Amino acid sequence: MDNDFFAPPPFKAEEALVQLKRALRDLRALTERGTGWSFENQEVLQLAAGDGQITAKLAKKPARSPDWETRVCRNAADVRKLQDDLKRRLAQWAEE
Repeated sequence: MDNDFFAPPPFKAEEALVQLKRALRDLRALTERGTGWSFENQEVLQLAAGDGQITAKLAKKPARSPDWETRVCRNAADVRKLQDDLKRRLAQWAEE
């Protein structure tokens, strides 16, 4: 019997990146600039896809030279966690 019957479908990083960018465009607080995203003219997110994963560099706080936190998304759940964390940070930054 094949043990892969219940395995999730393979993660397609390029397709997931397109969907992630679409979701980020819906967040009115962010502005897309090339491979990066800005909040109030400060770059806060950089995205790249490759090797079956999405690599995201997320700023801890908006700044001219931010302190970056690297996240690797290897499945859809990781992408959702990244989106949720980014939404939480945007709300926090907007209050400051």
